[in-house]
Amino acid sequence: MDNTTLMILCAFATLAGFVDAIVGGGGLIQTPASLILLPQLPVATVIGSLKIPSFSGTFFAAKQYVKLVSINWKRLALMLCIAFMAAFAGSFLLTQVSNRFMKPIILFVLVFVAIYSFANKNFGLQKKQILSEKKQILYAILISLIIGFYDGFIGPGAGSFLVLAFISLLGFDFLQASAHAKLINLATNLGSISLFLLKGNILWQIAIPMAICNALGAVFGARMAIAKGNRFIRLFFLLVVAATLIRFSYDVFWKH
Repeated sequence: MDNTTLMILCAFATLAGFVDAIVGGGGLIQTPASLILLPQLPVATVIGSLKIPSFSGTFFAAKQYVKLVSINWKRLALMLCIAFMAAFAGSFLLTQVSNRFMKPIILFVLVFVAIYSFANKNFGLQKKQILSEKKQILYAILISLIIGFYDGFIGPGAGSFLVLAFISLLGFDFLQASAHAKLINLATNLGSISLFLLKGNILWQIAIPMAICNALGAVFGARMAIAKGNRFIRLFFLLVVAATLIRFSYDVFWKH
């Protein structure tokens, strides 16, 4: 791999970190670009290597958010453990079977998410009434289990799905939802990294430079999201959902 290719990959990693820090969806930028620019490498090696910059960017974005957002650390610890194990299981399954059969299902879900989020102008702009402790724990477990597994198995858009779940099920606003999504993404990325390390699917000469650039983009994106607030994050959320919808539509209807 030449230096020009690495520089282009790093540019995509910076942009991915910026977008992902605001509302998730950085994998929609980083993953396709890397697969196109590194056709000589096995797909598992590319995906495994990208988990390092994803983790790096998410870590630095999370540091920005936790300074300002209230977090129930006891509940979060449970979610982190479940998300880690679910992502590990999802990545293991990815190495065994194709995930193509899931994409039409995800496409249908994304259409619903896009319509609902656009139609409901107040979606995620303010916190809703607090649920009972029992319901909060139940929803927290379901979110961590389902989206954690999805992130390990398929990946793109997982951060946006986490934001949507936190707003819809736990009543968070966009800023609080983004903060929690980053922390859960740390666990899912770590779960996938653990699996790919065991499989030997990480190319460090790509992963480390991209990780540095992803982190720089993430810090800038998180600071912008915190400064501009919920309406700015909602706009980004809609843009990322639309981009995810286009990506999955291409995979389902046109890609052979």
